[in-house]
Amino acid sequence: MTQFELNGETVTARDDHPHLLAALREELDVTSPKDGCSPTGQCGCCTVLIDGKARIACQTSMDKAAGAEVQTLEGFDPAEVARMADAFAACGALQCGFCTPGIVVRTKALIDKHGTDLTREQASRHMGAHLCRCTGYIKVLDAVEALAHDDVPVVVQPGGVGSRGVKYEGRELSIGTRDFIDDMRPEGMLHGALHLSAHARADVVSIDTASAAAMDGVRAVLTADDIPAARRVGLIHKDWPVMIPEGGRTSYLGDVLAVVVADTRQLARAAAEAVDVTYEVLEPMVDPVRVVDSDEPAVWELDGNRLSTSAYTRGDVDAALAASAHTVSETFQTQRIEHAFLEPESTLAVPTMAPGAPDGDEPESLHVYSGGQGIWDDRNDIAAVLGVDTDRVTTELVSNGGAFGGKEDMSNQAHTALAAWTLGRPVKITLSREESLLMHPKRHPIRMTYEAGCDAEGALSAIRVRMIGDSGPYASVGMKVLERAAGHATGPYLFDHVDVEAIAVRTNNSVCGAFRGFGANQAQFAMEGVIERLAEQVGITGWEMRSRNVVRPGTVWGPGQKMDDGCDGARLCLDAVKPAYDEALAAGKAVGMGLGLKNSGLGNGFVEIAKAVLRYGEDTADGPGRVEVRHCWTEMGQGVHTVCQQVAIEELGIPAERIDVIVDTTRELGAGQTTGSRGTLMGAGSVKAACEAAKADGCRPGVDYEGEYVVDWTDSLADLAEGRVEFPVIHSTFGYAAQVVVMDPETGEVEKVVAAHDVGRAVNPMLCEGQIEGAVHMGLGYALSEGFPCDESGFPTNTNLRSLDIIRPKDMPPVEVILVESPQPDSPYGIKGVGEIGLVPTAGAVAGAIRRATGEWHTELPMRNESNRERAGAWT
Repeated sequence: MTQFELNGETVTARDDHPHLLAALREELDVTSPKDGCSPTGQCGCCTVLIDGKARIACQTSMDKAAGAEVQTLEGFDPAEVARMADAFAACGALQCGFCTPGIVVRTKALIDKHGTDLTREQASRHMGAHLCRCTGYIKVLDAVEALAHDDVPVVVQPGGVGSRGVKYEGRELSIGTRDFIDDMRPEGMLHGALHLSAHARADVVSIDTASAAAMDGVRAVLTADDIPAARRVGLIHKDWPVMIPEGGRTSYLGDVLAVVVADTRQLARAAAEAVDVTYEVLEPMVDPVRVVDSDEPAVWELDGNRLSTSAYTRGDVDAALAASAHTVSETFQTQRIEHAFLEPESTLAVPTMAPGAPDGDEPESLHVYSGGQGIWDDRNDIAAVLGVDTDRVTTELVSNGGAFGGKEDMSNQAHTALAAWTLGRPVKITLSREESLLMHPKRHPIRMTYEAGCDAEGALSAIRVRMIGDSGPYASVGMKVLERAAGHATGPYLFDHVDVEAIAVRTNNSVCGAFRGFGANQAQFAMEGVIERLAEQVGITGWEMRSRNVVRPGTVWGPGQKMDDGCDGARLCLDAVKPAYDEALAAGKAVGMGLGLKNSGLGNGFVEIAKAVLRYGEDTADGPGRVEVRHCWTEMGQGVHTVCQQVAIEELGIPAERIDVIVDTTRELGAGQTTGSRGTLMGAGSVKAACEAAKADGCRPGVDYEGEYVVDWTDSLADLAEGRVEFPVIHSTFGYAAQVVVMDPETGEVEKVVAAHDVGRAVNPMLCEGQIEGAVHMGLGYALSEGFPCDESGFPTNTNLRSLDIIRPKDMPPVEVILVESPQPDSPYGIKGVGEIGLVPTAGAVAGAIRRATGEWHTELPMRNESNRERAGAWT
């Protein structure tokens, strides 16, 4: 046993823990230090104080902990903790909150050492031990400065729509008192672990579980043969195997072959490694340009490697290009990107057994705690796998530690549910960072060839685009990403003649699916490159080129949609950044800019129905009853809980403190995935309708007041191609953004980003700013450094967080956010959405700045870290 002092008390813990973090969390039940990457020590989420110094708990052995004084947030002075919670919440210094407790501990250590002498620059250097994927660090450093100088802002609860105020649960998240799934420990809980494939494409000859099952403390080893019903799941196509059976074939390295359930996490992982699989290894099919038309299927039991083709045409492109005064032809290549949310995927399933039921009896029901982006979809697939009616499965959202699209597809939900259902005990499965990197979908790498022209004055004339994207083996939402890239291929610009085709290909590389921007940012990188090249040929600035061609109300965009008054936002964003653009040029800076649009909602002919329920509780002697706001969207840091809270405040006139926001499947509210920047738009609309229903009935306690918001007027690209509509409404709503990147022409350092974003209506301006700052951070990484390439065997070349090359705090430039509010006609409060548009223009703006600094045109991402680019042989 190892003895040390923890938060002022002497404690002992087992010596066999792999590190101090495991002892704290798994034995001593101290959960404010979070596990984002153990044992690599690369995220900072598990930072604690050891003998007064900030240390990474997952890098601290039990030997080093022996005799030490260990402090976590649970042991800090309560008044100090409250002050830090106030500062981080009031400054908007958190979004998902998973990384924040570790950052708060580091902040205390820095202030204890430096006091009021702590500078922002010092803090940014020391915060290099921490990853935050949500905030871009700007508001984090604001909070650190406020604490260091004893200038903590007053915590203001949000009011109605348009008011600034703290995030829902912001204080609790800051200090680690609001549980994530991996912090939950129901009585009798067992732990599960997965055995993943060793090969991207191989026939499974045998799966020997005997050694694993014989280990003391192992309760079960499950394989595909133990699945009662459906063996495949999926959001659009049910093509993703829950587990690969003996006699089956693996299709990527994230395929699961067995689930081990044991008394402890450490034992479950050891037993999972003891599962012995015999393979007949096959040559992986990993080159999209060769796989696309191959007669040999890349994926087990699926015919054909062309997942989808999205295409549309308008006018006569060949003739218009031939008549153009200036033309450009260029091929652009974007890279695969890992989401790098800080919370690895975790699921907890708790069965309800009949009273007195003997061992081995089937549970009456199952309650699944999920961090997925669509818990109704999770419920439906879990019920199908178990072969039970959906009313026997309840899924409850536990707001997750970041997602960005990467938690739309199920990861371990079905495996956890199967284990709990089989054993009649609560089971939790939490992925390691390495497993997470292998399993969940990534951003699509896309090769894009653009041909475009304009007249002598710079008016755009015609464009031809051909795209091919690597979607990995399973559908996920890959066909929709390439459809979105095709639809957004022209950016926010006007062409009379358009010819676009985008193909999604199945390969044995990592699965690709939803990721913030959803195809629009890949397309916009290419489109902005085209705009800049044509501007140089015409002899005008990039700003002027965009100004002459930006969409206007009544004009026809891209696939043929007539734009409504909402598109005024594009012009307003462009005008908003012009002073900064002109000033930087005059100062001799290397300046680049980008302009982008991004749909809100699914569109493309899909009928979208979002529902919400409002319920008043009974008044008590202590005061007015609580008010439940139930909606159907996943809170993952973006603030949709706060949006729904503020709509209720706006409509009902009640204070924020009375409102509880809940997402579970006890009501049929499901609208699919929280994706497409539609949570704010549709969540606000449905909660508003529920509030109106409540007011019309006198807001009686104990009544479920349901409201819904429906978008049923969009058209698909197929409707256009088949002549069913002349001017299709591809999307109901768009957001717009213009960004200016200011670069030092000598050093190449990005000095500043100016970001003007049309959000329609800012429900909470502070949260909107945070979304934009975080998106710019992600966009700069996309442009300059990040990537997740796969080698010739389908193996990712990056196996940890550090190798992703995410921009650290000291390298993050200031971001000046300009909120533009150009209301969307007929949407609730004029809302458009902000979650994805924030990084759509960024890469193009960076490329423009580098062009002015070095004279070099960039056609491939990332522009500086070549090791994170796609493998060239896969695309040529």
